[in-house]
Amino acid sequence: MVIGIIGESCTGKSSVAYELSKRINAEVYAGKDFLKLAKSESDARKIFSELLSSNEYGDAVVVYVITDTEHITFLPPKALRVLVTADIDIIKERFAMRMNGKLPAPVAAMLEKKHGMFDKEKNDLHIHNAGKSISDICDKILAL
Repeated sequence: MVIGIIGESCTGKSSVAYELSKRINAEVYAGKDFLKLAKSESDARKIFSELLSSNEYGDAVVVYVITDTEHITFLPPKALRVLVTADIDIIKERFAMRMNGKLPAPVAAMLEKKHGMFDKEKNDLHIHNAGKSISDICDKILAL
């Protein structure tokens, strides 16, 4: 099984993915982690696509955390697609914490520009991460 956890930076995707991995013994890949699979990017992309396709119907579970729209194409047709969103103010607050408490204006503008970038993507479950526990979110995903 392949689970794609899709969303903008600082929406809680990684937290969800790692909690899922603990619960169901899944292997987690995030962003461009697939580049570690081979020396060349083209070989790594091919190997990663094959890895996801081979797990599409299998017992093993792969969770892929996606923050770049182009990486959605890696997901096989039967992958479970989970969109995780958050309000822009929460995203900015979390991003500021990553930057020692200060969010420079250009970074804030970039976050605002990207906000909603996944809203039109096909998904099986949309979770708006506002005051929900990671455990509750994982319960919803596993119920599918």
